[in-house]
Amino acid sequence: MKSTLTAIGLGLTVCMGINAANAETRVTYKSAKTSSSYYQMGVQIAEAMKAGTDGEIIVTVEESQGSVQNVLEAKARGGDYVFTTPPVLVKLAQGGKAMFEGKGDPKFDEIRALFPIPSLTMHFVVSSDSGIEKFSDMEGKTILLGKGSFGAREGEKYLGLFGLEGKVELANVELSNAVPALKNGQIDGFVTAGSWPAPNVIEAAASTGVRVLSLDDDQIAQTKRAKLVIPAGTYSGQDADITTTSLPVAAFTTTAMDDDTAYALTKTYWEEKQTMAEGAAWWGGVDKGLMANITGKIHPGAVRYYKEAGFELTDAQQ
Repeated sequence: MKSTLTAIGLGLTVCMGINAANAETRVTYKSAKTSSSYYQMGVQIAEAMKAGTDGEIIVTVEESQGSVQNVLEAKARGGDYVFTTPPVLVKLAQGGKAMFEGKGDPKFDEIRALFPIPSLTMHFVVSSDSGIEKFSDMEGKTILLGKGSFGAREGEKYLGLFGLEGKVELANVELSNAVPALKNGQIDGFVTAGSWPAPNVIEAAASTGVRVLSLDDDQIAQTKRAKLVIPAGTYSGQDADITTTSLPVAAFTTTAMDDDTAYALTKTYWEEKQTMAEGAAWWGGVDKGLMANITGKIHPGAVRYYKEAGFELTDAQQ
């Protein structure tokens, strides 16, 4: 994943072609890189849409190169396009700021949200033998941040915010080798970001004693990220909640999509979410509370479902 805001690398392309014989809605879900957990989520959404609509919505999963690209494509796509991205990226596109400077387009103002998906969640994982219980204890320790990912960039930012810049030894090890490096004592901890429960954190917790650090309210405020609580018992040996930060992610489309399609996609997603959670625990972290992270407008078709289902929406979302 190439940058902080492209780390998610997600998109959803919906090609609604109605088959005269069986009235199928054909959907192409443009997701993350095939190696990502978010690509796996795309596969699960595809299965859920087929099951939840008795085959009326058929989804084909397609690899994506990044969220910025997905947002940029919104200005050239029609009503059959849906994409996933952090809500903050939509706000930047609509304002023509940061990576969208000089690339603004009136069609960005037509972007509308459908539903949240699992957030990109920060994990600061340390070995039990390291003696690290809070961020200040990382001084003088060896920590693996990785390279080029959202987690690496965010982790580096947090070290600076919390007075640890230059005081932590940064390991020159690939994040894919974090667990064995932790087990053999090569590092004292590692930083990773992804949907929770994170596979590499599950592996580390199961194979060696670890602690996932919590942030206090002041630290969370400094990061300017959303607060997220990982419930006790999520990881082996975790007997208390973990308070950390996340980068929210949601599925978006544009006002060009018809209301009935937006309604069907949103309704099926929420009604099949529990079934998806039985197959992958990260769906358990998606609930009504994540709706607060959608800071822009929601598609009218999706709003119809949310009102029917008793969701509370803000004026700004409608």
